[in-house]
Amino acid sequence: MKRIGIFLALLLQAGHGLLAQEYQVADLAEAFSQGVIVIEANRHACHRFDVFIAETNAQKQRGLMFVRKLPPQTGMLFIYRDANIHSMWMKNTYIPLDMLFIRGDGRVSSVARNTEPLSLRSVGSTEPVNFVLELNAGETERLFIDAGSLLVF
Repeated sequence: MKRIGIFLALLLQAGHGLLAQEYQVADLAEAFSQGVIVIEANRHACHRFDVFIAETNAQKQRGLMFVRKLPPQTGMLFIYRDANIHSMWMKNTYIPLDMLFIRGDGRVSSVARNTEPLSLRSVGSTEPVNFVLELNAGETERLFIDAGSLLVF
């Protein structure tokens, strides 16, 4: 009987973890507007991404903090009204990310690949940009997205 109780407790814990992941994605959907972008990669291929859009200061401060799993082909797009040197950090961000720094004309200026989860190190653009796109780590390399690729809204 004790074994059944332990098994049920473990099953409930595993189920709770799955519900927490689903809740986090649903929570993002409630807190951020959503859109679709296409990136024209340097190898003449186009890739579609569903994105959560961070426009307000509160949304930008929250970003992907506390998210433990981001669905494939999904990201977060940070929009800045003024072109500037923008930097990001990974505080309370549990998943490694690729960060694309994008100029106002939609061209990718630079890419920071496989950023370190939970790091306080600043990851910044190399020139003034209006957008930062965060994707699951490895996506940019896998899809040949690099400096010069074009973001289409």
